Amino acid sequence: MMKKTENKVEAFIRKYHMIEEGDRVVAGVSGGADSVCLLFMLCALRERMKFQILVCHVNHGLRGAEADSDEKYVEELCGKLGVPCRIFRENVELTARKRKQSLEEAGRMVRREAFETMCREDGGTKIATAHHQDDNAETMLLNLARGTGLNGLCGIRPVRERWIRPLLCLGRKEIEEWLESREIRFCRDATNEEDEYTRNRIRHHIIPALEQQVNAGAVRHLNELSYQLQEVWEFVRQQTLGARDACMSVRTEASGRRVVQIDGERFLDTAPALQKFLAAECIREAAGAQQDIEAVHIDALAALFKKQTGKSLNLPYRVKAQRTYSGVELFQEEKASENAGTDEVELRIPGETRLPGTNKKILCTVSAAGGDFSAEEIPQKSYTKCFDYDIIKYSLSARFRRPGDYLTVDRKGSRQKLKSYFINEKVPREERDRMLLIADGDHIVWIPGMRMSSAYQIGGKTKRILKIKITEEQ
Repeated sequence: MMKKTENKVEAFIRKYHMIEEGDRVVAGVSGGADSVCLLFMLCALRERMKFQILVCHVNHGLRGAEADSDEKYVEELCGKLGVPCRIFRENVELTARKRKQSLEEAGRMVRREAFETMCREDGGTKIATAHHQDDNAETMLLNLARGTGLNGLCGIRPVRERWIRPLLCLGRKEIEEWLESREIRFCRDATNEEDEYTRNRIRHHIIPALEQQVNAGAVRHLNELSYQLQEVWEFVRQQTLGARDACMSVRTEASGRRVVQIDGERFLDTAPALQKFLAAECIREAAGAQQDIEAVHIDALAALFKKQTGKSLNLPYRVKAQRTYSGVELFQEEKASENAGTDEVELRIPGETRLPGTNKKILCTVSAAGGDFSAEEIPQKSYTKCFDYDIIKYSLSARFRRPGDYLTVDRKGSRQKLKSYFINEKVPREERDRMLLIADGDHIVWIPGMRMSSAYQIGGKTKRILKIKITEEQ
């Protein structure tokens, strides 16, 4: 059994070319069963495959003496195996507060940073983590439940750049049986038995239910699906890049503004299954960023190609998409000065947004609808408002007025130009350009201190409620 498992891991490493001769592999070792198994497997292969091993251990500072004991165990184990070991001690709780992250997310980021640091400072060429088949199944289910696309359903890749997962061919049970057969001791983290973290709840309840009540091979089947989807994703990715090169071009204007041009005819000739992937690629190109590009933004850009010339929409990272005669142009709008009427800040939903040059901040929270809540119950001149989150089309922004702005003034959908509304409300002309607005494209969602659009009021069909609170620090 021992040799069979070792051969399985070696074959998996060679199949995906995880380790080459001369590599210096930084292995993340917590002291738990999975990482200890990883360390012993790498040690068994290092002479035959001619690579070196370095161990990175991160003490998160969360479990007191228990964590210190794990640290000591890893140090002693590395000493016995003749493997250099480096210890990183981090205050993950403090890091989580500073970064406004969960302990789970902060811990993951701290570990990643430690591994990368060790690679940079100690000459590491690969980073090996102990993810296995059960971890992959948990990841797929977690991504599915949270709402994901094709890429998210691919789960954990065996190789991603210099990150490798040599144990992804093994299940948790195989790992523990192998350690037991060799009488190898490992540490147990009591927090892994708790249900505080979402991943633990999937591990303790959902996967056992699938294996016991649906199919005993559920984890194995999920992993098989993962590999199939990874192949599909790679094909889709290559097709998307080809379509991008065919229909997208970039020009730099005399002002220095960079404009991404998308040929409308070629975009619409692209296979429908690829259009949203292509739209996402174009947004990332214009934004120069990968994060915070969500399905709602991708859908909105894809829909823009079927709208009239002159139509536009606002996207993350100050990117504006403008429908032109030949297609769509995307460009980043310049940051306006503090007092300019074109200032625009995209709201973090959920999260906190600070308005540059002011002492104002905007807090957005999203919750499930419940009870007999009505928008009329909130005073019109309050600086806290609740909206039907599912009605919002684009990303919300805080800005000042601009041409084309309008309000919905009744439940029938009747519209009124913002300018007309200000005139009717006898707002002085000199104040109109200084009034903060919460906007969904050209649709004014809320004029803080005055009124909100009737279109976004909470009703009987509301599923999610967005609460926006504007505060001013003294």
